[in-house]
Amino acid sequence: MVSSPVGLLSLKASEHGLTHLQVDDLALICADVMIQSSTTLMNHHEDDSLTAEAKRHIEVTIQQLAEYFSGTRPQFSVTLAAKGTEFQQQVWQALSELAFGESCSYSDIANIIGRPKAVRAVGAANGANPIAIIVPCHRVIGKGGKLTGYAYGLDMKQWLLNLEASE
Repeated sequence: MVSSPVGLLSLKASEHGLTHLQVDDLALICADVMIQSSTTLMNHHEDDSLTAEAKRHIEVTIQQLAEYFSGTRPQFSVTLAAKGTEFQQQVWQALSELAFGESCSYSDIANIIGRPKAVRAVGAANGANPIAIIVPCHRVIGKGGKLTGYAYGLDMKQWLLNLEASE
């Protein structure tokens, strides 16, 4: 678990990269990101070299999140290993390419991936994103500029957008 300005973040990784970043406690508000005592790893607990590699992915993620929340990291470079369908992977890749502080609509993402009629499916893939913040699904807003749903609530979505807008 990692403490952050938006709550406790649960991180999971495999030897291939970060697999999950989820907000576990939205009520906790802290000033700095710090390492808590536990790190959650997926798969291969019995193999020390694989566990060490997964831990390295977690450590890199924690450092990059600290930089992001302090306003000094506009882009993440942590290795990602989220599991999803080919379509979900395309959507998450398109999200990952959005610039810091930039927002777009579900329709924009559908067009980017070459599936202009798949707007609802893009919304579903966006909602299934297992790596919040780093795969910036919070940057997707309604076509008219209105905030739309976010797994962790519109207040957190607005907070993240404000953080990025202020830099």
